[in-house]
Amino acid sequence: MPIYEYQATIPSRGCGVCREGFEYIQGVDEEPLARCPNCGEEIKRIISWCHAAIVDSSLEHARTEQKIAEYERDGLYSHAAELADKQSHKTKDKLLKERALENYKKAGYNFDWTAGDDSL
Repeated sequence: MPIYEYQATIPSRGCGVCREGFEYIQGVDEEPLARCPNCGEEIKRIISWCHAAIVDSSLEHARTEQKIAEYERDGLYSHAAELADKQSHKTKDKLLKERALENYKKAGYNFDWTAGDDSL
């Protein structure tokens, strides 16, 4: 059975579960969820990134992933971004780099690549 991702249609109305998004296992032939199972607010299915078939299963990688997820759950996006960014440089993981950039944005950083600094 596939795992689908859902998120609140209007994030300001959702609970902590649907505001940040959640995964839900359901059959391909099942109708998409319309309401959050936790709070009942309207939700939508979102398109998620495909993940690599080969996953680093080292203890260090698992701990890092766990810490990043913990920071994200606690709303400490700058901490999550910094840790993901550092790990992505170390492992050359492009998905982790994208996650870092998303967390930087959530933390309020503005990435204006047209500002003239091409060294970034």
